[in-house]
Amino acid sequence: MPDSLSRLVMLRFARRIAVQQVEQIDRWIADEERREAEQQQGEERRPPTPDWVVELSVGLGARPIEVHAGHCYAIGKHHRAISREQALAALAEGIRACAHCRPDTELGVLG
Repeated sequence: MPDSLSRLVMLRFARRIAVQQVEQIDRWIADEERREAEQQQGEERRPPTPDWVVELSVGLGARPIEVHAGHCYAIGKHHRAISREQALAALAEGIRACAHCRPDTELGVLG
């Protein structure tokens, strides 16, 4: 009888440990679901990336200084979204094309 009692005690102990592990996994799943939901909300709230951007000089009378593709990592803080036609016109007027994203190449304009 003592062997069966100790075996039963060990099995109950093992069950408690297994339940604790399942509860921990459930908490991890809930945390991950919350993170994914927050990430999805952030992506939905993020404004769309413009196709083309003109970077502006700083100060009064800010002037266009460089044309970028909207996805370019080198876009400065001072910029505004522009249309394809505006980007083409800016390049035709002599506004510099970004050397990183090469909007002139993407737009089919030879420099």
